[in-house]
Amino acid sequence: MTENEWRYNQLIKIFPSEAEPSFEDEDLLTRWWGRPWGCRNDVGKLRAVLMHRPGPEIETVDTSKRLEMGAFGDIQKGWYWRGAEGPDLAGMQAQHDAYAAALEAEGVEIVRLDQVGPDRMKSCYTRDAVIGVGGGVILTRLGPRIRRGEEAQASRTLARLGCPILRTLSGTAVAEGGSFAWLNERTAVFALSSRGNEEGARQIEEVLRSQGVELIRIHLTGYRLHIDGIFLMIAPNLALINPAQLPFPFLEKLKALGIETIEVHHEDNPWIINGLAVAPRRVIITEGASNYTLDRLTARGVEVIPIPYDLMCSGGGGPHCSTAPLIRDSV
Repeated sequence: MTENEWRYNQLIKIFPSEAEPSFEDEDLLTRWWGRPWGCRNDVGKLRAVLMHRPGPEIETVDTSKRLEMGAFGDIQKGWYWRGAEGPDLAGMQAQHDAYAAALEAEGVEIVRLDQVGPDRMKSCYTRDAVIGVGGGVILTRLGPRIRRGEEAQASRTLARLGCPILRTLSGTAVAEGGSFAWLNERTAVFALSSRGNEEGARQIEEVLRSQGVELIRIHLTGYRLHIDGIFLMIAPNLALINPAQLPFPFLEKLKALGIETIEVHHEDNPWIINGLAVAPRRVIITEGASNYTLDRLTARGVEVIPIPYDLMCSGGGGPHCSTAPLIRDSV
């Protein structure tokens, strides 16, 4: 050993690496990344979300391209529009603006996408490109051609903000944020469907496992895309669900975790499940909940903020789809 090697080893020995506390420690995040980024639940006080006001990209929809089932789409180009009528851009913008105003009234900071691709006509549904986890986000890999590339635009905005991107899904992974939900701060669920495959789940799980979080998987039926149209956490131990479209083992898992459920009614607008908790027992939902369901929510101390959102929903996404949480408080 030379004298220089001895000095080097003695120096490094007294200045070791420090693995603890972990990356997602709120004090460290605030010190080095500016804010306590990330989410470890779906119901804590919401602090910041990523959104995009629908714009000229909606003009990709060509209403001369009527499909057999009554929707619109172009198989060769890969775009589709679920509504029976074409998009009303001005109306969509008005409803999106009203939703944003409701969020800001709740003290939520709205971060806008810096830009979108010229034909990425579903970019207003920001939930699917970003999954908020402890210490930052996971960028997903969207499956259909009309959505591929939304991840890149989200990444540029998040990088500008200084939000940590803990993983970008790669390879053959397919996953969308609407297929992911937190059950509690140690348990999350991912729905396997035409929009989320096992490789996507595996890559998400790699990040969560390092944070001590269990990821459970459920299989959706038929061509249902996401879990966020049939399941919504609204308090640490309370969820709004459609039991007819959730697998029985998942319903049993909710019971085992002590999560009480409120089942939607056949008179409800089905989009009410695609809502957003802005704080425990305080939720923004699309108009159209029946008195049956509202009474059950009220009985459990849930405050409901209804908004008109039918024109946005006609494009395939509700209030939940239209927001990607970036920061939530712990509960």
